[in-house]
Amino acid sequence: MNGASREALAAARERLDALTDHTSVDAGSLAAELADVTALLHREVSLRRVLTDPAQEGEAKAQLVERLLGGQVSGTTADLVAGMVRTRWSRSRDLVDALEELAADADLTEAQRRGALDSVEDEVFRFSRIVSSDSALRAALTDTAASQAAKAGLLDSLLGTRADKVTLRLITRLVTRPRGRSLEEGLESLSKLAAARRGRMVATVVSAVPLSEPQKQRLGASLAKLYGRPMHLNLEVDPAVIGGIKVHVGDEVINGSVADRIDEASRRMAG
Repeated sequence: MNGASREALAAARERLDALTDHTSVDAGSLAAELADVTALLHREVSLRRVLTDPAQEGEAKAQLVERLLGGQVSGTTADLVAGMVRTRWSRSRDLVDALEELAADADLTEAQRRGALDSVEDEVFRFSRIVSSDSALRAALTDTAASQAAKAGLLDSLLGTRADKVTLRLITRLVTRPRGRSLEEGLESLSKLAAARRGRMVATVVSAVPLSEPQKQRLGASLAKLYGRPMHLNLEVDPAVIGGIKVHVGDEVINGSVADRIDEASRRMAG
């Protein structure tokens, strides 16, 4: 997102945070209702265009939301969505993307309240690694001929007793309502949202052998100092690295592996 949409999303996130600061608000139920509204506006293209039409008065659009959603969702959800359509969006799709992001944020808030946010972060990351290495599983989860119920059932059999309930909800929504994204993109987005919930960046660390706890702490502290923000480490082991580590932070790659040094030396000799 950019321009007006980015500002509108930031304002909506502030309202969501204000709502979920109150423990009386059921963050999990709010997430489910926001996800349902996301699905509705993704399906009803003409409706979302009306709700993001800059020529329409913001209050008129808010009243339309209240009429449509009244009795279908809680007053809290209806008020939040009404506030979103009062603001300006650069593209109609941005409103739907923002609603989906807020739904995930609300679920992550519920996990954070229970002290389970770290577990959810790690489980989403581990699941993304499993998907990337298991082509049969990925094919089953992205099969357009398979029903939502079949995919949800498969995920429940895989994660139902092994993962936090928020992890299962987030991944199930992603798989059953992909909205044109790849599974890998969706999982990466969830991982970033979970990290952002704690104000942290995500670093994927690949090492030849598992890092010790002191090594993790030193690396996390060094990266936090380098980027000026707390850092969540997603850890992978790949013997092909040979030694050292390789770190990905967003689009940046920090190479510290022996294999990379050997390749670089070979290139210099060849040149």
